[in-house]
Amino acid sequence: MLFESFPTAAAAVLASIFVLAFILGAVANKTNFCTMGAVSDWVNMGDTGRMKSWFLAITVAMLGVILFEAFGLISADGAFPPYRSPQFAWVEHLLGGLMFGIGMTLASGCGNKTLVRVGGGNIKSIMVLLIIAVIAYFMINPFPGTAHTLYSLLFYPWTNPLSISLSSQQDLGSLVAGNEHGAMARLIIGLVIGAAALFLIFRKADFRGSFDNILGGLVVGLVIVGAWYVTSTVQIDDGMDGRHSLQSYVQDWDFLADDPGGRPGEAAPWAAQSFTFINPMGQTLRYAGSGFDATLLYIGVIALVGVIVGSLFWAMVSGAFRVEWFASLRDFFNHVIGAILMAFGGVLAMGCTIGQGITAISTLALGGFLTFGAIVLGAAMTMKIQYYKMLYEDEATFFKAFVTGLVDLRLLPARLRKLEAM
Repeated sequence: MLFESFPTAAAAVLASIFVLAFILGAVANKTNFCTMGAVSDWVNMGDTGRMKSWFLAITVAMLGVILFEAFGLISADGAFPPYRSPQFAWVEHLLGGLMFGIGMTLASGCGNKTLVRVGGGNIKSIMVLLIIAVIAYFMINPFPGTAHTLYSLLFYPWTNPLSISLSSQQDLGSLVAGNEHGAMARLIIGLVIGAAALFLIFRKADFRGSFDNILGGLVVGLVIVGAWYVTSTVQIDDGMDGRHSLQSYVQDWDFLADDPGGRPGEAAPWAAQSFTFINPMGQTLRYAGSGFDATLLYIGVIALVGVIVGSLFWAMVSGAFRVEWFASLRDFFNHVIGAILMAFGGVLAMGCTIGQGITAISTLALGGFLTFGAIVLGAAMTMKIQYYKMLYEDEATFFKAFVTGLVDLRLLPARLRKLEAM
């Protein structure tokens, strides 16, 4: 898609992202697509329907990205954020994923679900959104009058030295075949994983008969691919210096643009990308705090708004709009703590259940798989601890509930069980 100027190209991208985000919000509300709910159904009831829906979204997104990349329609190598970076920050993915998994359990949903719940009238989720936005902003942006961010103060000094510098990009194809042959290897690996995943997802009749779970997984996966396609293919042809991506145009603004007016604050947020929701919450706070400065209106901001509006639309159409407040003081504090953990974890891991659990995995990035596993583990363990604390009350110390939860998840031998399930 070619445009003659940056404003028209940017407007086309933002409009397309809004439409995709609107669809994502509406369908996630309609089908109850929820990654925290998926883990909860599996851990507490043995129901894998929504978990398979999540896996279906991952598989559809992954197949779409690797096939579109093979035909030159998508480029995820220079994405924002840099999922395939050769700097493998495994500690940040692991720790961030665990924090996010615990946080989303306490706050009743991940970043995407928080936005969906806001659109559905949940006032609790508005508070969660605001807390995440403030912390996400200061994780990336320095405190006023200083050069320090929350990330530079709390994490970088000890997590960065533990990062591994790889000899290639961190996607599975490049790790196996090197950067030169990574694209072909990604195609082969992705097709094999995708075929196996689709077989496992659809092999049982109960899932094949679940319309909402199939619809949710298909639409979320296709929306992820759609965002990759839009942000990768929109280009500017000024008639003089050839074609430019939005990111390269901003980087070379002084040479390509007629005047400095309207230049975005940074170029990176205009790179090829797909949906993620924790950093965009910080971006949205910055945009609002600037007095809605158009130069700070990025793709992530529009994506956030689109999901809320889409969810609101479905809630109104279906009659499901309900204003919901905290059930108790404990409920309030759980949401506060959960929001804090999601904010730190989401930025640290470079994404949420959508941003890493689907978007990053769609690029076959190693960090996406690690973060995904850590999120599921953090959420599952939190649910197990909550279950045993509720069941046994004072008898169930944190240690006993924690060890028993690990036994239930088959991460420790059964002989170490401290509490019996009922």
